[in-house]
Amino acid sequence: MPVDAARNLPPAPQTAEVDLLLTAQIAVAWAGEGHVGEEPRLGWWRSDLTSEFGGRDLFERLLPRTHRWAVLQAVREAARRTDAELRERASNPDGVTSLYSLGFDLDERAEERLLELKRAGAPPEVALPGLGAVIRDSWDPAGFAGWVQSHGKVEHKVEPLGRRVVGNPPPALGDLVRRLVAALYPLAPAYPLPHYRSGK
Repeated sequence: MPVDAARNLPPAPQTAEVDLLLTAQIAVAWAGEGHVGEEPRLGWWRSDLTSEFGGRDLFERLLPRTHRWAVLQAVREAARRTDAELRERASNPDGVTSLYSLGFDLDERAEERLLELKRAGAPPEVALPGLGAVIRDSWDPAGFAGWVQSHGKVEHKVEPLGRRVVGNPPPALGDLVRRLVAALYPLAPAYPLPHYRSGK
């Protein structure tokens, strides 16, 4: 690669930024579940993976050592699939950057980091301390809204595809994650797909 081209590449994300991404993806996925047992959450995806007698019970029996990570991986996958289905409606789905689709390299790095954390053996809330602000014993919609708002404010436009964040994606992963999370506010009845579109 020519030296000039290498200078124009965004910096490789630091581990802390990848952890911020995973925290955001898992927190949003957890909050976006529908009825979790008797507890209604946001209902952005149809899953009951984190309730005691839903997916959690199954994972505890199948994976006694890593079941907490497995549950969060599964609900993150439910969110990723919903995000992907919505992006497919775009004329150029590959040109849509969202919380669950940041480009091949970043998506792969997040997967690798998640596996690293899972293998290390620490509980999710220890490995990713930011999860404690969202994932609690009971659903707190005001608390989740406050967590979303803590990521700042961004200007966005509501379009048929979802909420398009105005401007270009920031080069730093941490800033990009914060803006995409911030665009979830105000909370909506359906997943609002905060996103950037190339060329917009």
